Amino acid sequence: MTLASLIPLLAKVSIILFVFAIGLKASFSELTYLFRRPRLLARALASMYVLMPLFALGVAATFDLHPAVKIALVALSVSPIPPILPKKALKAGGQENYTIGLVVGTALLSVIIVPISMKAFEAITGVQLIMRPVAVAMLVMTSVLAPMVVGVVVRALFPAAEKAARPISVLASVLLLLAVLPILSVSFKAILSLVGDGTMFALGAFAICGLMVGHLLGPDRDDREVLALSTATRHPAVAIAIANTNFPGQKLVAPAVLLYLLISAFVSAPYLLWNKRSKATSTAHANEAKA
Repeated sequence: MTLASLIPLLAKVSIILFVFAIGLKASFSELTYLFRRPRLLARALASMYVLMPLFALGVAATFDLHPAVKIALVALSVSPIPPILPKKALKAGGQENYTIGLVVGTALLSVIIVPISMKAFEAITGVQLIMRPVAVAMLVMTSVLAPMVVGVVVRALFPAAEKAARPISVLASVLLLLAVLPILSVSFKAILSLVGDGTMFALGAFAICGLMVGHLLGPDRDDREVLALSTATRHPAVAIAIANTNFPGQKLVAPAVLLYLLISAFVSAPYLLWNKRSKATSTAHANEAKA
């Protein structure tokens, strides 16, 4: 096995382990949490799959960006939540039932939403676009649904297996780091070639808009940041698959997606810090009121 084939394998294994570890802490009721709460689901879908695609189209039409950047933004706007985001959301204080329900709900519905979105974009732009449901289903099944369901089943059969979630998650983090660093190194020149002409501003604006929209439409204080992160950060593999299916000649789409992920992480950091301080202040005031 060559290094070139080992790196993508490490990335895939790490993602599967991440989601499996989350599944070890979840229950079947959490998987269907949002489907049993249609109002919460509708707010999440409006945030992720209505407002953000419209904003992506607006950015693509307003800014004179490299075509690969425009394609990446539009593809990201209709992609589901990335598999590793639940760990970040739960660490930030999100409720497990809402976080898990959001991941599963958007993954399942993406099989329908992505092809429909392609048709809507085609009607708006006049560019012929396709994305077969089977292709989306395979991606979300292998990277999100299957490992999470397996984790839930293992926990249901062997409750003590929940103790393995943390070491598995640590192992996944190490493997992901070993995979990401070489990918970023190889893609560094391509990423730099996209910088300029308003690209950084456009990608930053897209991330900020996602955080704001998700925060405003979030159900409550604990889960606003979950929807904010979910709206601003999307599944890179699905976005790249959408782009490659429709624009196989645009080789810079993957570097554009990587650049957005870096910018999104950078933009999200102060938001999470602000939200953490806001929660602490609210809790302190509540305790003072009780005293």
